[in-house]
Amino acid sequence: MAEFTEIPVLDLAPLTNGGDKTQLTIDFANAYGNTGFGYIINHGVDPKLRKSIFAASKQFHTLSEAQKQAIALDKNHRGYIAINTSTDVNSDLADVTKPNQSKSFMMMREDEFARSDVYLSGPNQWPALKGFQDVCEAYAEAMTELAHKLMRLALDAIDVREQGILEAFDTPTIWLRLLHYPPQPPQAAEDLYGSAPHKDFGCLTLLAQDDVGGLQVQTPAGKWVDVPPREDAFILNVGDMLHRMSNGKLLSTPHRVINTSGRERYSVPFFFDPNISTIVAPLPGTGAPKFDPLNFGDFLRAELGASYDAHQADQ
Repeated sequence: MAEFTEIPVLDLAPLTNGGDKTQLTIDFANAYGNTGFGYIINHGVDPKLRKSIFAASKQFHTLSEAQKQAIALDKNHRGYIAINTSTDVNSDLADVTKPNQSKSFMMMREDEFARSDVYLSGPNQWPALKGFQDVCEAYAEAMTELAHKLMRLALDAIDVREQGILEAFDTPTIWLRLLHYPPQPPQAAEDLYGSAPHKDFGCLTLLAQDDVGGLQVQTPAGKWVDVPPREDAFILNVGDMLHRMSNGKLLSTPHRVINTSGRERYSVPFFFDPNISTIVAPLPGTGAPKFDPLNFGDFLRAELGASYDAHQADQ
């Protein structure tokens, strides 16, 4: 992993328009083999849909606390996540003792038939807001389509010809989170974060952020680099599961959010992961395995149970 001072930009036009992807594949390998973060432009997602999801997020977060608590986060990780109810206690990047200073709404993919014996299988919880569900589902569908293409690109970038792993994403684990970060007090403690230093635990994260800023990525030397908002771009980063699948070739990079702007900050991360039953292990063709296989569902149960008050009973 090389030291960096800015975030690379990848033009996805060849991916979305069916052009020659040779240079894009090389650029992807360089960006995610050295930085782990990048802007993606010409991604094919309608700008109107992006505006609609931010409008829906603001609409949700203007509800009263009582209205939001009516759909409080459940055992299937769906609904309202109140401020001071999640702490990155598993982080090995900082001594995190204070909860994240954010509020959010979470939806996931719904199985046609929810099964009580399948972890995180169940229906979404929706607020009584006209059009809210439709916008969230449309956005999640568009991001899922884009993420499928990006997973294929990621495999090409690490020269993996075995495409069987993509079957694990036919019925993926997806998470759409509508985040609201209140402004942090000017004299806030140094260890108070909007989102504490962490690595994403899944495969791919596609982030849309408003114009406030506050996202930072950590370099190998321990410096924090700002990731300024771009209205024409999503921020794409790799999580721990894809890091493991790639046998360390694609990097899961530490990042954090500190909202010292004095303004409300909104962001919309979309997380794209394999089916809950997937055994995650280094893929054939990536060299001698550096990681042991793990069951993704078991991993999630431990992560969510450690980080969220709503999952404490699962431990």
